[in-house]
Amino acid sequence: MKGNPTRRRVVAVLGTALTVTLVTGVLTAVSAQAAAGCQVTYTTTGQWPGGFTANISIRNLGDPVDGWRFGWTFPAGQTITNAWGFTASATGGTVTATNVGYNAALPTNASTDIGFNGTWNNVTNPAPAAFTLNGTTCTGTVNPTPPATTPPPTSAPPTTPPPTTPPPTSPPSAGPIGWAAQGGGTTGGGNTAPTTVDNLSALRAAAASTAAAVIRVSGTISCTGMLNVRSNKTIVGNAGATIVGCGLNISGSTNVIVRNLTFRGWNDDAINIQASSRVWIDHLTLSNGADGAIDIKEGSDYVTVSWNRIFDHHKALLLGHDDDNGAQDRGKLRVTYHHNWFDGTVTRNPMVRFGNPVHVFNNYYDGVASYGVRSLLGAGVLVEGNYFENTKDPFHRGVDGTLLGNIVARNNTFVGSGSGTAGGGVAAIPYTYPMDPPGSVKSIVQAGAGAGRVTA
Repeated sequence: MKGNPTRRRVVAVLGTALTVTLVTGVLTAVSAQAAAGCQVTYTTTGQWPGGFTANISIRNLGDPVDGWRFGWTFPAGQTITNAWGFTASATGGTVTATNVGYNAALPTNASTDIGFNGTWNNVTNPAPAAFTLNGTTCTGTVNPTPPATTPPPTSAPPTTPPPTTPPPTSPPSAGPIGWAAQGGGTTGGGNTAPTTVDNLSALRAAAASTAAAVIRVSGTISCTGMLNVRSNKTIVGNAGATIVGCGLNISGSTNVIVRNLTFRGWNDDAINIQASSRVWIDHLTLSNGADGAIDIKEGSDYVTVSWNRIFDHHKALLLGHDDDNGAQDRGKLRVTYHHNWFDGTVTRNPMVRFGNPVHVFNNYYDGVASYGVRSLLGAGVLVEGNYFENTKDPFHRGVDGTLLGNIVARNNTFVGSGSGTAGGGVAAIPYTYPMDPPGSVKSIVQAGAGAGRVTA
């Protein structure tokens, strides 16, 4: 359903980012009289009330290492809430970061980048002063270690660099991540015995029922217009399930799940969510529709849109339908978009009015023709850990310098793409979430997004 063109000016508040670079040595010997040393860059890439993001780049200056434990102590009570590129453990302010499989090996002069989201006390957020690896305090120089008292390993250390990206590690989720898990959570029809439908009349009746239901769609169903979906519903496709010509209207409903379906050639929206809450849209394939693929509006709240593939389509994701609807939308329209594949779409990936915070993470943008994320009318969008490829305008604020919203961008990968335009502040994300390494997002999303990837 169409959103009106933008009309009003909004004043945005500019934020700042802190960057701190430290050079230290952090390496351990792997054989007698091996050389040890490394260079570390610690960068605070984003900061907001109560939260921040940091990147750490570790460069091996010494002999090859296979497996590492990297440590530091936060000087002002900071904590880690989620991490990528390492497994974290902490005692008080002391953190131990252990390698994951794909970055265990560090040949000489090789680097690995890790990062995390954390909390701080809103007063001071200083960088750690020192780092260690495998118990060795580092100085930024290459120093030989004392002779070993035991024989060196019989096998040579790795001589080839690790893979540039790990294998896909994000399996289909049994439940929503992000905003749809808040406000009481989203369970749809729950453990209700499933009903299978294979024609329009059966689907229409089951979706509009006032009773909780798990509805399994089989085969191809052709229709026009919109099918109403009431509260406490799970609509999930069997293998190959397809809806052609129409979409689902989730209006005035709560606790709804839609998964594992293909939508094609809809004549309004494929998914329209209005005045609804606790909705999870997951593992859909959408193409060639007349209007929005997934539109969310009229004060809807607690929504997660995940693992969907949208291709051969113009308007992908609209959040907030009208410039004049702020009274209903402010304080709501909290949505998480993650692991979606924007495959040659044009606009609205998403376009956001008023919602804050909106979370856009670990999505793959491939050949987006116009723009990726747009933030309008005081909205606050956190854009992190995404992979932008051949996308000239990954994200920006407002329209021609007016109607400004806010964007905080961090840890994104850009390949043949612009760098985006960020600014302003975004409210803190209140939930924890797994973060895939940005450089791996392309392969992970391509392997997992779209219908046919789940059996639930």
